[in-house]
Amino acid sequence: MPDFDPAHPVLDLSLSSTVLTQQLCDIPSVSGDEGVIADAIVAALADAHHLEIVRDGDTIVARTNLGRDQRVVIAGHIDTVPINGNVPTRYETLDGEEYLWGRGTVDMKAGVAVQLKLAAELTEPNVDITWMWYDHEEVSNELNGLTRLARNRPDLFAGDFAILGEPSNSSVEGGCNGNLRAEIRAYGLRAHSARSWVGDNAIHKAAPVLDTLAAYEPRQVEVDGLVYREGLNAVGITGGVAGNVIPDEVMVHVNYRFAPNRSGAEAEAHVRELFPGYDVRIVDLAEGARPGLDAPLAQRFLEAVGGEAKPKYGWTDVARFSAMGVPAVNFGPGDPLKAHADDERVLVSQIESCERALRAWLTA
Repeated sequence: MPDFDPAHPVLDLSLSSTVLTQQLCDIPSVSGDEGVIADAIVAALADAHHLEIVRDGDTIVARTNLGRDQRVVIAGHIDTVPINGNVPTRYETLDGEEYLWGRGTVDMKAGVAVQLKLAAELTEPNVDITWMWYDHEEVSNELNGLTRLARNRPDLFAGDFAILGEPSNSSVEGGCNGNLRAEIRAYGLRAHSARSWVGDNAIHKAAPVLDTLAAYEPRQVEVDGLVYREGLNAVGITGGVAGNVIPDEVMVHVNYRFAPNRSGAEAEAHVRELFPGYDVRIVDLAEGARPGLDAPLAQRFLEAVGGEAKPKYGWTDVARFSAMGVPAVNFGPGDPLKAHADDERVLVSQIESCERALRAWLTA
């Protein structure tokens, strides 16, 4: 790999998408710290005169204006979850396959690398393309760069079809589950633990909440031909004052992944129904998205890249495009099971196959 200084990065878009992935991953860009990588992307595209460049905070939009009959939006986020000893990147071979190992290789700088390379090289695509690289995807929806961009420049989202480069093993994943987070609170009465009968233990009152979650049987729901798996789980619990105090409050943090045939309002009603008598506070809610595979452009895309579409279990920004009336799918290199993992790694062959497929579809 050529010498690369992550403190003063210069992205070379003439290099392979695999090497470009390595360069991107070696620039730390944990959510909230995307300025350096955003600057590097803008600088790398400076000579791409076929692209109109728009920057909104640390979100970069690059689009062709060729007067084509149709426009495709292709997007990817540039932030990662926190680094945990997995940067800088390295190559490793497992079972005869070559991987690029490190934070962001799967989620989702390999997809961003493919997109950047194609954005620079495809000067005459068969559709107009709006490329988007955005910040703050790994945190709350209110901080998401696309939330801000939709508020400031909604016109940039116009398109007939959208592709999110989220990891999908370089196969097509349609739509996505919705995502709800709720805080379930119970209250009691504080007292000295030596005279516990004087108080009312709030933590003990959380037991029925945990029993409900443990016994819950999540649905498997077919939506437009794809089967989505739901999930309802406790992801955190807080309570307690001191080792000698009966606690007067406890909070169970619950995450609900719901199939895209259920609206956010219906998902909230379902959670509230499960926990009657508790203080239920919805702290984050993102709608799901139906598969979006019935659009003609989507059908041609599926034919071009081959394989059979699968459902996306995790939430992605395809839901944002779906809400705007733009059918959207996930398509990017990397195994979703390795996203956020300490041993996060992507098959080099998947980076290459993703680039080939997108290039062929956009130039056929």
